[in-house]
Amino acid sequence: MRVLVVTPRYVPQMGGVENHVREVACRLRDQVDITVLTTDNTGGLQASDVVDGVPVMRVAAHPRGRDYHFAPGLWRVITRGGWDVVHVQSYHTAVAPLAMLASLRARVPFVLTFHGGGHSSAIRTNLRGVQRAVLRPLLARAQRLIAVARFEARFFSERLDIPIERFAVIPNGSDLPEASGAARAAREAGSRVIASVGRLEKYKGHQRVVAAMPEVLAAEPDVVLEVLGTGPYQAEIEALIADLGIAEHARVRSIPPADRQAMADRLASYALLVSMSDFETHPLAVIEALSVGCPVLVAETSGLLEIAEDGLARSLPMDVPAGAIADAIVGELRNPRPSVQVELPTWDQCADSILDVYREVTTGRAARATAAGAEQEEGEASGRPPRSSLERRTLDRSRSARSGAGSPVRASPRRWASLSSPSPTACRTVAHRGAYRSSGPDSS
Repeated sequence: MRVLVVTPRYVPQMGGVENHVREVACRLRDQVDITVLTTDNTGGLQASDVVDGVPVMRVAAHPRGRDYHFAPGLWRVITRGGWDVVHVQSYHTAVAPLAMLASLRARVPFVLTFHGGGHSSAIRTNLRGVQRAVLRPLLARAQRLIAVARFEARFFSERLDIPIERFAVIPNGSDLPEASGAARAAREAGSRVIASVGRLEKYKGHQRVVAAMPEVLAAEPDVVLEVLGTGPYQAEIEALIADLGIAEHARVRSIPPADRQAMADRLASYALLVSMSDFETHPLAVIEALSVGCPVLVAETSGLLEIAEDGLARSLPMDVPAGAIADAIVGELRNPRPSVQVELPTWDQCADSILDVYREVTTGRAARATAAGAEQEEGEASGRPPRSSLERRTLDRSRSARSGAGSPVRASPRRWASLSSPSPTACRTVAHRGAYRSSGPDSS
C-alpha cells in the first residue's frame, strides 16, 4: 500500500500537527510504503529528505514567510505518484483544498484529519465558518473524516451537514512517562501550587486564571500559581501579574518540550490544574495531568466539557467572572475530589487505528474496482453498453439501502471512564484498542 501524507509543515518545523504526523509516520514505515509531502514557506529547506526513515518531499509555498501555504507543486506529486490513499492533515491552509482536488483528479481515495483548534485572532476565528462552507463539497467526498475527539466529530458533522457515520474518532497519542514518587509525594503532602498549562496564547485563557488570583489569595494566602508554557502572549500575562501585585504568588515557567519526565513530575506535583481555554479539541495537557493524578478544573467548552461530562473534572461556565473562578479554585483546594487517574492513549495505538482506516479505504477501493471490472465483462458479453457514472451511483445507493450499508460502523470499546455510555450521535470511534482508561475509585 502506497500512502501519501500531505501536511502544510513538517520537521524541522514543529507544532502539534507536525508532531502528530511524525509520530504516526515513523510507526507505519515498516507496514506501508509511506511518504510525507509538505511545503516550504522559508525557501531554505531541502526539496527531498528522509526523516526517521520516512521519505519527505517539499514543494515551495507562497507567499514566503506567511502561513497560507499556497503550493501549486503539490498537484503534480499527488496526481502522478500512483498512490493508493492520500491522507490530508489539517484543513486550515491552502494545502487541504489543493490536495483534495488533486486526489479527486487522480481518482485516489483520500481521508482528512481536521486538527481543529482555537486561534487568538478574532478575524481568523470568525472566518472559519466561511472556510468550512467553501470546503464542504470537497470534504463530503472524503472516504473518511478523522476527528481526535467526540466533540470534534459532532461539531464538524453538524457544521458541514455530513453524516456522523462518515467520521472516525482517533485521539492523539501521548508519550508522557510515569511521574516520580517524589513528585506525587509533594502533592500528597499538601502542595499549594496550582497551574494553568499550555501555549501562551490569548485564547488559552491563562489571563482568566491570573485575574482570579487576588481573590484566591484573600482566602488562601499561601497559594502559588504557575503558568506553564511559552508563546506570544507571555508579555501580556507577566504584565497582568505585575499590575495585580501578585508577583510573589504567580510566575511564568516553561519546560523544554523534549523533557517529558520533567513535565510528568511537574504535573504530578500540582495541587490543581485549571484550564479556562476558549477552545480545546483534544486537551492533552489536561488529560496528561489526570493521568498522573492531578485534580482538574475546566471551562465548559469544546473538548474540555467532554472531560467534565465523563466525571473526570469539575467545570465552570465560560462567561463567569474572576470571583467565580476564584471560588471554584478555593473550593477544590479545601475539598479536593478523590484522585482519578486515566490511562493515556499511546502513539502506537493511534498509528494502528489510522492504519485500520487506510486498510478500510483501500479494501473498499479494490472491491469497487473488481465490481466495475465484472460489470464491464458482463456488458461486453451481453452487448449492453457500460453504465454511466450516474447509473452506477444510483445502483450503489439502492444496494446500500437494501443491505443496510451506510449504517453506523460498530464502535470499538472505549476505556475512558464512562465513555461506554451511548453518545448522542453514533459516530465511529476507533478506540486505540483502549483509549483513556480510568483507574480511580469510580472506575468499574
